[in-house]
Amino acid sequence: MSDEEEPVPGNKPLRLPKKAAKVKNKAPAQLQITAEQLLREAKERELELIPLPPRTKITDPDELAEFQRRKRKEFEDGIRKNRMQIANWIKYGKWEESIGEIQRSRSVFERALDVDHRSITIWLQYAEMEMRYGNFS
Repeated sequence: MSDEEEPVPGNKPLRLPKKAAKVKNKAPAQLQITAEQLLREAKERELELIPLPPRTKITDPDELAEFQRRKRKEFEDGIRKNRMQIANWIKYGKWEESIGEIQRSRSVFERALDVDHRSITIWLQYAEMEMRYGNFS
């Protein structure tokens, strides 16, 4: 086998060119595109492709319990993937607070502090939550 051939599993050897093709026109293009434009266009296309999830209508307590269980699992999975991502902890704690589960919210913030006890963001969010519910101890 020569230097320009590489074996490809299940196929014939792949033949690579000896030299890269030469660029004929090295002059800059008339219209220059910046990295910012490329990123903006990519973001716009991403938004076009991903449809928003349908709004969930909850009609009974069983559906509510199932929805809350699913959301908690999503938050826990996100935390498990990256424990040091403070934003995940904050979102989880605020979500628990928003559904009226103050004890669970407190637990989430305390677990977050076990991970990073120096995070000012966690301390502030935790303290604000406690102040909203009148627990100053």
